[in-house]
Amino acid sequence: MDTVTSADGTPIAFDRFGQGPHVILVGGAFQHRAFDPGITRLASILAERFTVLNYDRRGRGDSGDTAPYAVERELEDLAALIGEATGSAFLYGSSSGGNLALAAALRGLPVTKLALWEPDILVDESRPPLPRDYVKQLQDRAAADRGDAVQYFLTTGVALPADIVERIRVTPMWAGMEQVAHTLSYDGRLVDGFRLPNGLASLSIPALIIAGGQTPWMTSGAQAVATALPNATFQLLDGQGHGVDPDVIGPVLTEFFES
Repeated sequence: MDTVTSADGTPIAFDRFGQGPHVILVGGAFQHRAFDPGITRLASILAERFTVLNYDRRGRGDSGDTAPYAVERELEDLAALIGEATGSAFLYGSSSGGNLALAAALRGLPVTKLALWEPDILVDESRPPLPRDYVKQLQDRAAADRGDAVQYFLTTGVALPADIVERIRVTPMWAGMEQVAHTLSYDGRLVDGFRLPNGLASLSIPALIIAGGQTPWMTSGAQAVATALPNATFQLLDGQGHGVDPDVIGPVLTEFFES
């Protein structure tokens, strides 16, 4: 493990794998190094061709957390990591981490290629929109009962049926989800009501937007992002759920970042 210091003094922890051009992995809700072995597996696949930085977003794992939260702080975290990567990097963002990676590129950080897996963008009526008080609900529930915040996120944000959430609640992963429940409101701010961000037409870097087709609203959202970007390709990994198999997406990312 290593750390960089973000602009507000927050330490951001990361692991470094491999050699070559730098790829930074930007995790979605709950994801961090100790919780998600899949992203570590993906890092090891990409490390055959690249230097991979797999980091804990602020408030998770070994990274610090400085109040008050703002999306700008997470962009500063990425800027510090890109500085560690000798000043430019490829970004791969998953789910709400894709929203963050896209925001970093739109903000003008030195991102030279951008790959996104199912960013949280809603452009149709295939699922209910987020409630207007979604972020406040996540904040208030996490302060009172972390398990309640996780359940609210899974039923309202992810739109899982309540019976499936009850099955997840009795698995060992539930405790890990509760541990970072206070960061769910961070992801809520990042996804900004699942809205398609402004300014995509001006972002000319090569981009690959990927979906699995199992979650219709995420597939249509990924297609909308790819359509709005002037130098983007959409790719469907048919049959992959939102928790994409690293052995399936790893070669796809390798081909894109090497091209």
